[in-house]
Parts: sequence; C-alpha cells; structure tokens
Amino acid sequence: MTDGPRAWLRHRPLAGDALFAVALVLLEVVFILLSPREFWPWRLPAALGWSVLCAAPVALRRVAPWPAVGAAVATLAVPALLGHAPTTQSLTFVVLTYTMAANRRVRPAVLAALLLWVPVALVNTLAPVRGALEVGPAYLVLNNLLTGLLAYAVGRAVHARRLSIEALRERARVAEANQRSLAEQAVADERRRIARELHDVVAHHVSVMGVLATGARRVLGRDPAAADEAIATIEDTSRVTLREMRRLLDVLRTDAEPAADLAPQPGLAGIESLVEQVREAGLPVTLRFEGTPGPLEEGVALTVYRIVQEALTNALKHAGTATAQVRIAYGGTALTVEVADTGRGPGPGPDRIGHGLVGMRERVGLYGGTLRIGPRPGGGFRVYATIPVERRLGAFPA
Repeated sequence: MTDGPRAWLRHRPLAGDALFAVALVLLEVVFILLSPREFWPWRLPAALGWSVLCAAPVALRRVAPWPAVGAAVATLAVPALLGHAPTTQSLTFVVLTYTMAANRRVRPAVLAALLLWVPVALVNTLAPVRGALEVGPAYLVLNNLLTGLLAYAVGRAVHARRLSIEALRERARVAEANQRSLAEQAVADERRRIARELHDVVAHHVSVMGVLATGARRVLGRDPAAADEAIATIEDTSRVTLREMRRLLDVLRTDAEPAADLAPQPGLAGIESLVEQVREAGLPVTLRFEGTPGPLEEGVALTVYRIVQEALTNALKHAGTATAQVRIAYGGTALTVEVADTGRGPGPGPDRIGHGLVGMRERVGLYGGTLRIGPRPGGGFRVYATIPVERRLGAFPA
C-alpha cells in the first residue's frame, strides 16, 4: 500500500511537480502569516497570487525543464513590482538548479545554473529590493552565489549516485546472465559427456547383438540349442539397449523441447495424405513416384516426408498463385526427392531462410545425402535432395 502513491506519482511527473509547487505556495503562506501583523491582512491576497506565479515553473521542471527555467527568470520582474521578493521565488530557483544538475549532463546543468543565477545577481546589483541597501548588494550577490552553488553541488551528487546505482545494477545483471550462461553451459557439457558414454554403451550392445545374430544363423542348422541360447542373449541385450537409448534421448532432450509425441512418425505412406492436405489449402500439387519402391530405413522415410512437408509449406507461404510438383525416384543406391513450384519463392535476404530449410539440410546430411535449394531456371523454386539408401538385411534374398 505504501508504494501505491509513489508509483502513481513516478509515472505522472507533472502531477507530482504540481503538488510540489502547491507545497511551496503553502510554505509562502506560512511565512506571510508569521510576518508582522500590519503586513499580511491586506497584502495576503496579492502576495499569494505572486507566490503562485513564482512557483508555477516548479510544476514544469521535469516535463519542460528549459521553459521552466525561462519562466523562472521572467519572474524576476516581480520584486520590482511588488517591492520585495517572495520566498517562493528563491525556492523555485533552488529547485530548478537542483533539478537540472540532477537530471542533465554537466554542460546543460551549468548553462541552466548560469541562466538562473546570473540574472539574479544583476537584479540584486542594479535594482535591489527593499532591505537590500541595509546589507549591501555585494552580500546579496555572494549569498545567491553560494545558494546556487550548493543547489548545483547537491544535484550533481545525486546525479553521480544515480549513475553509480545504474552501473551497479547493470553489472549485477550481466554477472547474473553470465552465471546463468555458465551454469547452462556446464549442464550442456555434462549432458554431452553422458551422451557420449551412453553412445559407447549402446554401440557395444548393438555390436554384440550383430555378432550373436551372425553366430546363431551359422549354427542354427547343426546346433539349435546354441542358436537358441544366442537368440536369448540377443533378446536380453536388445532390452538393455532399448533402455539405454531411452536414457540417451532423455539426456539429449532440452527443457525447451515439447513432450514426446506418442503417435507414430510419418513415412512415405503419409506423403499422399500430405499432398492432399496442401491441395485443400489452395495449392495444386501433383505427386509422381518413379522406379521400384523398396524397403527403406524408418529414418530415411521420415526424412523424405519432412522434406516434402517443409517444401510444400514454404510453397504455400511464398509461391503465391502457382502449382507444385513432387517427384520421388527410387534408384539402386540412392533415393531422389524433388519438390518444385512455379511461384516466386522466398524473398531475398538471409532472414528468409528459416529453421525449416536448415533442418532439411541437417536431416539430409545425417544420412550422407546432398541438398540443393534455390530458384528454378525459368522461374519458380526447387528443393532437390539425394539420399543414399542401403538394402536392409533380410529384405532381399541373399
């Protein structure tokens, strides 16, 4: 509750400074009431009006500081008309000097102080107010000079303290960010180390399963018991390998990644439905298969699906009024994927190459393939990928 009014005034500097000016006027009223009785009963309304006029620049000290300085200097005509200087006028000059020194750089602060106090010194020298002759103009000039210097010095001290606090806050923020970065880096390094160790364990188990499978195949005809024992060992090892693979994926997964999806990963069988969805979205697409399909690794099939998905998505975003063609060609040792459209393609500039195209390049490179992305001769855009394929053991007769 105590921070409510402060926060409200902090976001409304004009209102806060207006209340400050009212406080100065009230202080002037107190001084008038404490003056000799023959003075205030008949001069109170006029003195109060001059006091409001002299305090008005304080209300503008933050929203319009230079106009406030000019208005304060203009109020120096009040002593000549009134015969004496209101207390509010002196306080206004002190407040404006402090404000400029606390919120501005050195040169503007010094300029504001000179603009405020040099005219004061001239007025006290050339047209001293009532009572000034008793103490002398020199005394008044020296007094005003010391008052202005004190207000300026306090303002510069506050300015330096604010800069120091801001520097400390920035240093603390940078230190916290560095500490967080170092902690994240340490976690990432430890995860990579664990992942390498788990990778070695998984690779060892897979190698053992391969050797046992080869041995079981060779002795299956003449020693079924030994083959059965080898197969049982392969079964146990495969379960251990699967658990280690799950641990490996848990280690590599980051906090920003979504939870694992339980739906099966799409493959070549899902490309036809993907093309149909794109057609319904408004992009005419033709799908063509070439060659004799053969069994593929699940990872290769998923890569082909993602390439087609990303390429058609980009065509929907950037091609405009166009058509697209998807061609998947099966070869003896490689699989070719080509997605081309007749549109204008992504705009120029590296910012147009999003994470999807980078992901395609990473997927293709993982399987030792090549990827070419760019405009087509004669217009349009093309994504062309070649992925080496290997025959899966047991898929074809030996």
